[in-house]
Amino acid sequence: MKAKARLLMSLKIWLVIYPSITLFLFLFGQQLSSLPLYQRTFILTISLVPWMMFVGVPFVDLLLQKATGKKSSK
Repeated sequence: MKAKARLLMSLKIWLVIYPSITLFLFLFGQQLSSLPLYQRTFILTISLVPWMMFVGVPFVDLLLQKATGKKSSK
């Protein structure tokens, strides 16, 4: 059962991070392109990790709870 829960969490994270990175790069990619890679990566992660952990994944959890009618097991 642990493997199933880990797979589900991985899918939730992917559902949040893929569109978030895509939107971030669409909006700010050109402005950040002049920075070195390590600085671009830092800005991307410092922005998106909190977004993902505190907004994105909880939102996906809420949507899944409403869709399935189940409470999340935390």
